[in-house]
Amino acid sequence: MRSNRRISLRGAPLVAALLAAGAVAAGGCSRPGGPPSAEDGGDKDAGAPVPVEVVTLERGRIEETLRFSATLEAETAVQVLARTTGQVRSRAVEEGDKVKQGAVMLRLEREDQASSLRRAQTELEQAQRNYKAQQDLHKKGVVSDQTYENAEFDVKRLKIARDDAARALRYTTVSAPISGTVTQRMVKRGDLVAPNQPLFEVVDFESLVANVYVPEKDIGRVAVGGIARLSAPTTGEAIEDGEVKRVAPVVDPRTGTVKVTIALDDTQKLRPGMFVDVQLVVADRSDAILLPRRALVYDNDEPYAFKVEGGDTAKRVLIEPIAEDQDFVTPATGFDEGDSVVVAGQVGLKNGAKVAPQGPPAAGDAKPSSAPLGADATPPGKAGASNEEKAGPSAKTAKKANTAKKAVE
Repeated sequence: MRSNRRISLRGAPLVAALLAAGAVAAGGCSRPGGPPSAEDGGDKDAGAPVPVEVVTLERGRIEETLRFSATLEAETAVQVLARTTGQVRSRAVEEGDKVKQGAVMLRLEREDQASSLRRAQTELEQAQRNYKAQQDLHKKGVVSDQTYENAEFDVKRLKIARDDAARALRYTTVSAPISGTVTQRMVKRGDLVAPNQPLFEVVDFESLVANVYVPEKDIGRVAVGGIARLSAPTTGEAIEDGEVKRVAPVVDPRTGTVKVTIALDDTQKLRPGMFVDVQLVVADRSDAILLPRRALVYDNDEPYAFKVEGGDTAKRVLIEPIAEDQDFVTPATGFDEGDSVVVAGQVGLKNGAKVAPQGPPAAGDAKPSSAPLGADATPPGKAGASNEEKAGPSAKTAKKANTAKKAVE
């Protein structure tokens, strides 16, 4: 019993010291009425201005455009049909081949048509001899007028039959009706074809157009010859120039739109059926406010931008674009030349937040700051502070507790 009591007395000072150190640490971590420490999840720089990059708005030239999506179509596209019956003897073109108008595309067996032509020619020659004989007899009054007229009628009828046979023979050679590219072949050698059966499809790629449907409220701003620009995702978004070729004279009552046909200047990279984005240039503003697109943030699909007022306050402004291109937007109201607009660090920024505006990084900067814009910045005058000072009061309290523990031991 004595031994146990001696151990308890010997450990009492150590326990008291540890309890005292814990109380001091707890007091340092949670001071009554004081701000929460960083270890408690509090933001020690909650009131510090947020560093942001700003630019000064300027005036410049921008084109006002209407944007649409469309599928390219070829206005000149022909389906080549068989015009007589026959078996395919030879084929001169394949899909992807370019052909000139009148070039031979396919040949059919022609024996039947050639025989029909010879038969028609023979019957015609016989009818012509008979007609000449009846004509001589009619002049002498030997035959009646009816007999003479019948002979004359036979000659005319057989001439028509001869011409039909000759045309059927020509139809055994299938020629290109237009100049263009063979986009589809429907038959192969040895197939038996009938009249009106599709054989090929030929498309003139130079006749590519894009049809867009402009709301009737905007149709007054579109005119024949107007500038258009097209881009297709499959061509790497390269811009192709075009112009308004036709504007329909009527409004579709079901959709309230007007059909506008756009012709392309260069069709080398484009194909029928491609999906394209179309921009119709309806106005050219030479003195417009140019707001960079990278200044925009979206809330419920509505664009906003932050304007710096008073040198340190961010004001969120709703953007109503009246003109836009790939790099800039011209807002209807809310911005003037010389305004400072946030272009980096605006994500998560609140209306009325305090900011520390910074200009674009200088071209000669050796090493840009690695801290992201909008993150907590080191307050001025603290650059040389010790690690203990940067850690805050919690680190100091922990150090005192360790010192007390060592003293007890």
